[in-house]
Amino acid sequence: MTKLRINMRYLSGSLLLAALVSGCASQSSPQRVAGGEVGSTNPAPAAPAAASGERYAMTGDAYPVAPPDVSTVPDAEPRVEQPSRAGNRSTYEVWGETYHVMPDSRGYTRQGTASWYGEKFHGYATSNGEIYDMYKMSAAHRSLPLPTFARVTSVNNGRSVIVRVNDRGPFHSDREIDLSYAAAARLGILDNGTGAVRVEAIDPEQWIAERGGSRAAPATAMPVAASREAASAPSVAASPSPAPASAASNQAGDVIFLQIAALGSAEGAQQLQQRLAEELPHGVRVKSEADVHRVQVGPVSPGQEGQARAELRRAGFPQVFVVR
Repeated sequence: MTKLRINMRYLSGSLLLAALVSGCASQSSPQRVAGGEVGSTNPAPAAPAAASGERYAMTGDAYPVAPPDVSTVPDAEPRVEQPSRAGNRSTYEVWGETYHVMPDSRGYTRQGTASWYGEKFHGYATSNGEIYDMYKMSAAHRSLPLPTFARVTSVNNGRSVIVRVNDRGPFHSDREIDLSYAAAARLGILDNGTGAVRVEAIDPEQWIAERGGSRAAPATAMPVAASREAASAPSVAASPSPAPASAASNQAGDVIFLQIAALGSAEGAQQLQQRLAEELPHGVRVKSEADVHRVQVGPVSPGQEGQARAELRRAGFPQVFVVR
């Protein structure tokens, strides 16, 4: 993907004016835009380009450029996790509508319409603060707690995937769930933009027990960046306070990598690697898997993390994903 859209050099604090909109890549369906919802005939005015940044200058979502083959991307693997510290307020409001977050997802089953979101939000923060990767099996939902593992089955062709819900949306009354590009491709709904599906929440403890596994210690879904929904609805997800570093994290050998991009083009990833290698004092590597090429800066020691993040902000990458 030679067009490195993930570079957010022009993203400013004024992005807080941009509203949440969830849509799909269908030309005839409402799209995610800054400032409101736009249909095929009466678009709402978008925020000024200088205020909204490159992502919100796009009037609608889009297919990725030169996407990798996602047919072999594995399902999300259900596991026991703590609720995310962001994106789980019991109630929140978007465009004057109040939504309620369920305290528990067990037993949730619904049939409705699925849409998908891709290029416009790839590499940006989800509602629980994680980085959206459209080449992974994830989804957005208005009311399921974050994170939730769910099986999504196409009513039309019977195909089924397991996704991890880590985002809010879609904010359209006729939509049940918003899928990642990879999940939508696996279900065969990319071309139509939407499709009829059945959504069934998975109880991770039951899932593990049925497969003879043991219950692992709950993992904590750690937010890594400000939520995109917090821009227009601060009550949805407050920015979490940083957790205190453990004794182990202070050891010199406990290094991390800071991921800044996940691209479908090996050439684009290499170009970004070369550019950053000239600008940063830290190493830059490309990790390739299933035709997805992740650009990561490091290794970075705990004592260097703050400086590395500041350098990446100056290079145009204010949001990063920590890889250990």
